Amino acid sequence: MEGGSSSLYNEDTKPMKTERSSLLPYYSAGILEAGLDEAGRGCLAGPVVAAAVILPQEVPEVLAKHLNDSKKLSEKQREAIRPDIERLAIAWGIGMATPEEIDEINILNASILAMHRAVDVLGERPEHLIVDGNRFKAYKDIEHKTIVGGDAKYMSIAAASILAKTERDRTMNRLSEQYPQYQWGKNKGYPTKEHYAALAEYGPTPLHRQTFRLK
Repeated sequence: MEGGSSSLYNEDTKPMKTERSSLLPYYSAGILEAGLDEAGRGCLAGPVVAAAVILPQEVPEVLAKHLNDSKKLSEKQREAIRPDIERLAIAWGIGMATPEEIDEINILNASILAMHRAVDVLGERPEHLIVDGNRFKAYKDIEHKTIVGGDAKYMSIAAASILAKTERDRTMNRLSEQYPQYQWGKNKGYPTKEHYAALAEYGPTPLHRQTFRLK
């Protein structure tokens, strides 16, 4: 798996801070750069969801003052900012990997697959990718940089984290209607006490990840 610095970067393209936010608007100036993140790696059920977002170099104020790591925002805050991300981004895309794919290729590879699928559907081809975390597989011939805690450092990754999280939450809310006993509308498929209790009583569904610890 690849990661690390790229020859694209020099002193003229080092990150610049913005007065509007503690997050950086980009890793490299002057190119189409997509931020990537995923949601749902630690869940017992449902897909892993990823998003890719290309923001303009001058991030609009309405985004710059609200973007943050999705884990630091409430569900209401995430849903409120999502339409602005979709409207003001140069391009955005969402990809998923199913529970079956997670079981077949493992959660890390499935997360990367979902990220690749998110890039696949971007309306613009990015020139560089910045990826939350420390593991990634190269996407075609596009250079990339992995960044631990990137969703709390770069606006495009924060935007991707919000899209991925809101999309996955919406998905789990819909799936909860099929299997209400697991309370996915509340726990979103994460390993809560109530989720384990439902598994003990009813057993796993076809949407559970069979290779995860389900009891």
